[in-house]
Amino acid sequence: MSQILFVMSRSPGSINAQEGFDALLMGSAFATCSVVFLGTGLFQLVDGQDAEPLGGKNFSHGFGALNDYGVSEIYCNKRELDRADLAIQDLSVPVRLLDDDEINALFNDHQMILSF
Repeated sequence: MSQILFVMSRSPGSINAQEGFDALLMGSAFATCSVVFLGTGLFQLVDGQDAEPLGGKNFSHGFGALNDYGVSEIYCNKRELDRADLAIQDLSVPVRLLDDDEINALFNDHQMILSF
């Protein structure tokens, strides 16, 4: 079975964030999928968001169902989380924090990488 890494690096209100989430759900039906949140993509996981005032669909509640779709590996970059002044408790789902070297290894360990 293929291993796909989804890289979520866009802010929560962007169309790319919604497309990435939808692709992750679809991809999980056909492959082993993992997801890493980097840069402004970290804000997709912040608990208690409401994207509707920005004209976007509020899909952030769907992150809690990722495990039901077989996506059990959810990663964030520790340094970037600190830089964004966020704590792991601010996030809506449990994540595994990785340092820069572990993020690089994560990219090398997957057969396909899709960036949103």
